[in-house]
Formats: sequence, structure tokens, C-alpha cells
Amino acid sequence: MKDFFDVPPDVYPVGRLDYDSEGLLILTNDKTINNKLLNPHNEHIREYWVQVDGAITADAVNRLQQGVCISVDGKKYQTKKCSVAIFKTAPAVPERNPPIRFRANIPAPWIKMKLTEGKNRQVRKMTAEVGFPTLRLIRYSIEKCTIEGLQPGDMRMLTQNELHHFIRK
Repeated sequence: MKDFFDVPPDVYPVGRLDYDSEGLLILTNDKTINNKLLNPHNEHIREYWVQVDGAITADAVNRLQQGVCISVDGKKYQTKKCSVAIFKTAPAVPERNPPIRFRANIPAPWIKMKLTEGKNRQVRKMTAEVGFPTLRLIRYSIEKCTIEGLQPGDMRMLTQNELHHFIRK
């Protein structure tokens, strides 16, 4: 991290984003925050903005909301119920570099997914399971902490009080 950000040596990311994902990543040296956010019993809400390949159907949205069966560590896993909505218009997000693939005759709408769990590559596996693979994935928020007003690579320093305010449990 020191190659990219000026942070103390004991600061580390809470959770992860895979190489092809973008968005909010909380960095801290507070072990209580780490535990609060990563402990599955706390069920913190994570909101993702997901661009999918193809005109996603109401049936696919309903299946996502009810939970789908994905593979986690080689075993079948039933995801928890979640909130899913199709954006009426594409969200205003920075251009991606490199850009996602573009196909003029295939729509690439955006959906908003709110999950209370975070299995490895879960959102990608879920959208693929319902027939609409993820093209672009942005973690917009964790609880009340969002990327609103930030550009890729930006960092916002929070006080302990601000961070605890954003995290509800």
C-alpha cells in the first residue's frame, strides 16, 4: 500500500476488492473496526453497482433477491436474500481504464445490489448464475460510508468518530 498511499505501517485494508473490481476500500489500524466489518454475524450492508451483460430480466432480479446457489471454495453455497434494483438510467461513474468490452447490439444495464455477506467474488458468481455476467463492479458503500464525491485513487481520511458513525454495529 505504501507504493500508492501515505499511510502508517500498521494500516491495512478491511476486506478486499478483486483485481477487476472498483470502489470503496476501508483502510484502518483499528482492530475493532476490522472485526465489526468482517464478522459475518454483524451483517453489514454493502452496496454494489453492477453493470451486467445483457438486458437483465425481472425473473433474474427476483432470483438474485431470493438468493442463488454459487460455488464457494469448491462447495455449493446458497446466498442470503438481498436487495436488487435495476437503475432506470446508468449511474454517473468515472470511465474505467481499461474500458469494459462494448458490443453495440447487446445492452449493458446497471443494477444495484445490497448484500449483507461478502463471499469471494460473490456478486460476479451471482449474476453469472442468473445468466447475466458482470461486466463492471463498483462497491459503492459499506453501511453509510460511500464513495460519493471521490474519484478513482482518491483517499478520504476519517476520524475515529466519523468511522464509527458510518458503521452501525
